[in-house]
Amino acid sequence: MIRTVESSPHVSAPVLAAYSYCEAVTGQQARNFAYGIRLLPTPKRRAMSALYAFSRRVDDIGDGALEDKVKASRLEDTRVLLARVRDGEVDEDDTDPVAVALAHTARVFPVPLGGLDELIDGVLMDVRGETYETWDDLKAYCRCVAGAIGRLSLGVFGTEPGARGAERAPEYADTLGLALQLTNILRDVREDAAGGRTYLPADDLAKFGCSAGFDGPTPPEGSDFAGLVHFEVRRARALFAEGYRLLPLLDRRSGACVAAMAGIYRRLLDRIERDPAAVLRGRVSLPGREKAYVAVRGLSGLDARHVSRQTVRRHA
Repeated sequence: MIRTVESSPHVSAPVLAAYSYCEAVTGQQARNFAYGIRLLPTPKRRAMSALYAFSRRVDDIGDGALEDKVKASRLEDTRVLLARVRDGEVDEDDTDPVAVALAHTARVFPVPLGGLDELIDGVLMDVRGETYETWDDLKAYCRCVAGAIGRLSLGVFGTEPGARGAERAPEYADTLGLALQLTNILRDVREDAAGGRTYLPADDLAKFGCSAGFDGPTPPEGSDFAGLVHFEVRRARALFAEGYRLLPLLDRRSGACVAAMAGIYRRLLDRIERDPAAVLRGRVSLPGREKAYVAVRGLSGLDARHVSRQTVRRHA
C-alpha cells in the first residue's frame, strides 16, 4: 500500500507563497491538467502544482528557441537543482519558489523524485532530435516524459488501505501516462512536424505510406493517413483500458482527479478517431464546458465504478 498525508502540519508563509506561485503557473499553462487537480484536497493540490511547475520548467527548456547545446546545459542545471531538493539542501527562504514547493512536497509525500530525472532524460532525447523506429522505442521515451509523471503523481495520491492489487498501482499509473502521451502525439503531429520532430514510430509510418511526414494540412499523397491514426488510436485505447485499473485503487478525490484528466484525453481521442485529418488542419481540443462535464463525471465516481465492475467480471 502506498500511503500519503492528507493533511500537513502548519505550512510556513514562504512555503505557502512558493505553492501559490506553482498554482499560478499551473492555472495559466496546464489546460487539461488543471481541471483534474482542482478536485483534490488542498495539500495534494499544492503538491501536484509543485510537480507540474518543475515539469513545466523542464519542458519549456526543451521547447524553447535556445541552441541545443544551451538547452542541454540548462537541463543539466535543473538536474543539479533536483539533486539539491533530494538531498534536503533547499531552505524555505530559497529564491526559487518551484524548488521550495517541490522540497516541501518531497518532505510531506513519498514522491519518487527519480521520475523527474527521467523527465529530464526524455527532454534531452528531444533536444538530440531522436526518432523512433518501433513502438518499443517510442514507449521508452513516453515512459520518461509521461509514465514517470504518472508514478510521481501516485506518490501524492497514494492508494486506499486494503485495496486489492495495490502493488500494481505504479504500473497502472505508468501505463495511463503512456496513454495520455500517445494521445498528445496524435493531437500534435502537425505542430511537431513543423518543429522538426517526428514521434510516431517509423515502422508505423512506413506501413501506412506516411514516411514523407506531415508538413501540410493534408495527408501525404497516396498514404492511408486515416488508417495510421486509427491504428494508433486502438493502441492508445488499450493503454487507457489497462491504466484505468488504477482508479479503484485510489481514494474518491484522487480517483476523480485521475478520471477527469484521463477522461479529457479519451474524449480528444474520440474526436481524432472521428476525423483523423483534423490533426493536420489545426489543434484538436475540447470546449471548457465539456472538460467541466468530464470533471463532474470523475467526481461522481462513475468511471471508477465502471472499471471496478469490469475488473470483477474479468476475475469471475
